[in-house]
Amino acid sequence: MILDKEHLRKNLDEVIWNIEDARIAVSEHHIVKLVTVAKYTEIENIATLYALGQRAFGENQVQQLKERMTELDELPLEWHMIGSLQKNKINNLIDLRPTLMQSLDSLVLAEELNKKLEAKSGKMSCLLQINAAKEESKSGVASEEAFDLYQQIKETCPNITLKGVMTIGAHTEDTKIIQQSFETTQAIYEKLEKEGASICSMGMSSDYALAIRCGSNLIRVGSALFK
Repeated sequence: MILDKEHLRKNLDEVIWNIEDARIAVSEHHIVKLVTVAKYTEIENIATLYALGQRAFGENQVQQLKERMTELDELPLEWHMIGSLQKNKINNLIDLRPTLMQSLDSLVLAEELNKKLEAKSGKMSCLLQINAAKEESKSGVASEEAFDLYQQIKETCPNITLKGVMTIGAHTEDTKIIQQSFETTQAIYEKLEKEGASICSMGMSSDYALAIRCGSNLIRVGSALFK
């Protein structure tokens, strides 16, 4: 559905207001980046959001990322890969050169990505995805192993630049359980800040305010903008 500019402005203003509210509860110095999840929306809505000042957009699939980047090539957008990456799509993603790959979810994927980056003399900024909610349906490394794996990837995969961590909040109505998954990730992130980590990506349309209050500095919001 193509939404008119005023409708999108209202939605964007509401999200920004909620971000501000949550951000200031942490600290007035706490900066939060908004990445728009574009997977369910039309290309026209992305262009309208750009006109309203939004710059960072994320896609879940490499093919869709490629299509969107091509169609909106004339706009200086910042593109993020936020979905699971299949090994047979690694070369395609490298060629697209996204600003950030947020879903590096295993050592095996890191090694394969590094090998292919090396072959193409490329580098990629990534986040280590943590399955803090311990849900089988979610990909990501176990929170107990995340710190050591982060170190290992840093040491053994020179073509990957790790920038921090990403998690998806627990899939439940219970706010306490969602909060717990965010706090677990935030604690790992705080330890990794000493290793140069600067991004803690947590929070989507249903839970971004809670995620920010738990320390997130990057949120991935789709449906709240396109309702």
